[in-house]
Amino acid sequence: MASLTQLGTSLARQGVPLARFAVARADAHAHSCGKAQCPGRKRSAAAAASVVLVCVPAAAALDAVRAAGDLTGKIVVDCTNPLTWSNGPVWSPPAGSNAAAIAAALPGVSVLKAFNHFGAEVMAQPNGADACVAGDDASAKATVLALARDMGFTPRDAGPLRNAAVLENLAVLWIHLATQSGMGRQFYFAFKTP
Repeated sequence: MASLTQLGTSLARQGVPLARFAVARADAHAHSCGKAQCPGRKRSAAAAASVVLVCVPAAAALDAVRAAGDLTGKIVVDCTNPLTWSNGPVWSPPAGSNAAAIAAALPGVSVLKAFNHFGAEVMAQPNGADACVAGDDASAKATVLALARDMGFTPRDAGPLRNAAVLENLAVLWIHLATQSGMGRQFYFAFKTP
């Protein structure tokens, strides 16, 4: 759900050095740059990054990370939501979750799930919104939690990567409330203690 444009804007506004981060573009954009050129752009962006944020339609995520080249030593953050539409959003992942499928395709790479359970409007103006991060690599997770904080979110450790499925379902609930229940897109989930 993370918007490519809003994610970059939020990073820049918070002073995060954009040279450190790459965003994998979907092959759906190949028509504008020629199929042979797009993979090279993904590879050069990913090669210069320590964190690769995957902000593409969920069905394009595996192709996008494969086209990014060797991601060894990188942190890959899956921001996607695998869903279909049938009178509202329906979670429709590969086995486990989209993040689990990406992790299986990238053995030895730190894959995390984050920035998927709110809309582009919240990405543009986080205002302390909770941002959940799930992953198995503690060091990589600390990096992404710090990134979320730097962007203006309240970072929340959502546990191991297996909880990516929960975050994808949280996104389905957000989409349902935004589109089917009349709440609009200007809200986010917040975790409060009494």
